[in-house]
Amino acid sequence: MSAIHDDGRLLRWPYPVRYGNEQRVEADVLVLGGGIAGVWAAIAAARCGARVAILEKAATVHAGAGGAGVDHWQWAADNPASRVRPEELAQALVDNQGGYRNGISTYVQCASAYETLEEMERMGGKVRDTADEYRGADFRDEASRLLFAYDYTNRFVIRVWGADYKPLLRKECLRLGVRILDRTAATALLTEDGRHGARVVGATGLNTRTGAFVVVRAKAVILATSRPQRIWTFSTELRGLSTFRPPSDAGNGYAMAWRAGAQFTMMEKSMRSPFGSAYSFPAYGSGNAINTWYPCTIVDATGKEVPWVDGDGRVLHNVAERCRPAPGQRFFIMGGGSSSLPHPGLKQYAGPKPIPDLEERMRRGEFTPPFYADLAAMPELERKVIWGLMVGNEGKTRIPVMQTYAQSGFDPERDMLQTYDFLRGSGMREPVVPQERTFGESGVCGGLLTDWDLMSTLPGLFGAGDLVFGGQDHSHAAATGRYAGARAALFARAHAAAGLDERQLADEKRRVYAPLSVRGARTIDWKELNAGIARVMQNYCSEPKNDELLRLAETWLADLQANEAPLAGADNPHKLMRTLDVADILTCARIIVHACRARRASSAYLHFNRLDYPDVDPPEWHKWITVRQGEHGMETSELPIAFWGGLEDNYRPRHRANLAAMGSGGAAHRRSA
Repeated sequence: MSAIHDDGRLLRWPYPVRYGNEQRVEADVLVLGGGIAGVWAAIAAARCGARVAILEKAATVHAGAGGAGVDHWQWAADNPASRVRPEELAQALVDNQGGYRNGISTYVQCASAYETLEEMERMGGKVRDTADEYRGADFRDEASRLLFAYDYTNRFVIRVWGADYKPLLRKECLRLGVRILDRTAATALLTEDGRHGARVVGATGLNTRTGAFVVVRAKAVILATSRPQRIWTFSTELRGLSTFRPPSDAGNGYAMAWRAGAQFTMMEKSMRSPFGSAYSFPAYGSGNAINTWYPCTIVDATGKEVPWVDGDGRVLHNVAERCRPAPGQRFFIMGGGSSSLPHPGLKQYAGPKPIPDLEERMRRGEFTPPFYADLAAMPELERKVIWGLMVGNEGKTRIPVMQTYAQSGFDPERDMLQTYDFLRGSGMREPVVPQERTFGESGVCGGLLTDWDLMSTLPGLFGAGDLVFGGQDHSHAAATGRYAGARAALFARAHAAAGLDERQLADEKRRVYAPLSVRGARTIDWKELNAGIARVMQNYCSEPKNDELLRLAETWLADLQANEAPLAGADNPHKLMRTLDVADILTCARIIVHACRARRASSAYLHFNRLDYPDVDPPEWHKWITVRQGEHGMETSELPIAFWGGLEDNYRPRHRANLAAMGSGGAAHRRSA
């Protein structure tokens, strides 16, 4: 098979091709997606004594948005130095999104992020400043040797040495006997008797090297396949990646669950993409004062320091004040909130930042561009923790940023990095036009609707990580993965395996292999189809929306589905996977448009602008809109904004049961080993 182009030559496909061959696997718990949420789910389920398998279309050792590392562990209110209770922090995070954040998964995160991190430490991950490298630092807790970021008073975000966490997690999976099927892309969920909306009893997959068909029967399935990318912006030749999360995150789990009949919510939310511009810079690779670089000093071209203000607009006088709440402020949420949005909680939790009117003052001549991040002017331990621990361990920065810059001669003790603010780029936050949008690239977004077991509306189907609606962050993926793994294992204990419907399997097999038989002059490449989907979404589901635009979007997407998608061909297993990915992106685009039509009010919280419904966040529309694929078409319903009820009362009994199951199951694993 000839398929790969290299300097004008055709190379033979390097793996044996086995289209149509079937591999059948049995498991108690099947995890789809081997990213952070997926491996934590597999570990927890295995500790409960379950037989576990993972399907991952890349390589689990570094797969997923967090596979390259992590430098800060968010919202760990359960750590011993935290001055904020989990319930208080979770509610603040929900309020900070105007209610449009998942109270269930956020509370799981706030109440067990540190507990999860301690487990990571027992696997060999470095969590504490055991060498006393940062002794005496304002951000260090001397009793626990934990290092903290952002709010040094309340201490619920932990700095960590996370560059090797993912390989350690994979190693633990193997130690526990988890069966890992790498280079195997999940394609569909299997349901009891093949019925739409019935219990999920397994899944199918495609080996992306051999093209073999994989069938897994399981008592419970966990979706951990992250969020869809490449819906509004896609151009590999001109833009490079144009995404913050991996571009291979194609919404496979969304599409699979949608076809099976699961409910989704908040799918109408999208926003201008800070990383979608053709002119953006590598994340964390230019100087700024955001996230990993917080609270770095910024200076102009003359060396004049840019002032910082707290959440109340009070000018701050030193670096230490940038990491403390404002007078009278309980705590702050770094990166959260803007007083321009009509919700008092947003200003209540706003953190310190460089002056918001910097551009205006630059235009008046008060500051001279370009601007620079001045690490050299920072206190020694603050400089060292930013350019060292943080940049050295955040995903996608250890090699391309820290190592590359060091080899080029960059010295943080004497050199500055340009921020590119106002120069056709702004560090991490590149201004973009309205149609350059993202679905969940940054911030909370829509996804699978789940209950307090993190189980979807389909029995036996659980969700974890970024795929679950209204969640965010590396520690959210870890904590919810761990929680969902235990809940799925307990479900599997209580339910017998169901038979697979052979007709459903045959139908999926035909769908998966259909692109291989596409031939002729009209054949299109998966990239063309992806670009076409993106153009439709740019034209008709951009920032300004109305019913006419959204109807046109539905018409064009339906046309692509009926007339263009069947022309997408593939001539090797890798292209076959990419073609199936784009089919899932098309499905996700159609879900988004359907949800946009269903919300008949504008919303600042959801970055949602309906020209035909201009009222912004009217009280009667302060609710969740849910959508699902019924047997006879798309269905819409709604839920009250805080439908999950009491946080601690719902979480604690399940958490105790999870710990008991992991303890007893782990002991059983050790005995059998």
